This record gives sequence, C-alpha cells and structure tokens, in this order.
Amino acid sequence: MARIIALDYGKKRTGIAVSDPLQIIATALDTVDTGELIGYLKRYIAAEPVEKIVIGYPLNMDGTPTDATPLVEKFIVKFGNVFPDMPVEKTDERMTSKMASKAISEMGLKKKDREKKELIDAVSAVMMLQEYLVSIQK
Repeated sequence: MARIIALDYGKKRTGIAVSDPLQIIATALDTVDTGELIGYLKRYIAAEPVEKIVIGYPLNMDGTPTDATPLVEKFIVKFGNVFPDMPVEKTDERMTSKMASKAISEMGLKKKDREKKELIDAVSAVMMLQEYLVSIQK
C-alpha cells in the first residue's frame, strides 16, 4: 500500500502528516512555508509512494465557508495542475487546531514550546489524518 498525506493548509504555514504504508498510523512529517509546499510535495512524492492527499477543509461551525476556504480551494486546483493523477480528498478540519493545542498542552511541554504555531499545525495534520484513517478502516 502507499502512504496518505494530510495537509493542514494555512496562509503562511502548512502542517504535514503522513500515514505508514499500511495506512494505520498518522505521524507528523513537517511544517513548511506554504509558498514552498508544492516543491516539498514534489520531492516527497518522488521519493515515497503516495496514494492520495487529504486536506483540511475549513468551515464555520454552521457549515458555511470561512475566509480560509477560498485559499484551500485555490491550492487544490494548483495541486491538481501539478499532480493531475493524485486524488485529493477534503476533510472537515473544524476544531482540529483547538484539539491540537489541548493535546500539546497535555504533553507537559514548556509554555514556549507549546506556543510554537508550527507544532500546532503539524499536530493538527496528524489529528485530521488519524481521524481519516479510522474512518476508512470501518
């Protein structure tokens, strides 16, 4: 089996998580500047077999689009132009950043480390991917 990559896409940074080849466990891969994301993904996908991309889709609690939704839509189009054969699946990302912040605070890290936005982005991507992996195992 090939890996699945999850993206917690943001205007400045994107958290990236990846599954193991058996698609059971999600692990933080990296947090990159969003402007460098396509190049990063090109290198990773050239080195590792990847089955699909799962991207966090930002919605308000009532299901309406947020101000970040058009940014994600634009990235999905750009990604599709670069990787036309790679499936992209949107997943609800509501509450993942809050859950990631809570999980990080429970790890016992120093306050300075807990507040690193890069860590929150990567953990958010892991949480999205793990939830997705559980959903496809059912």
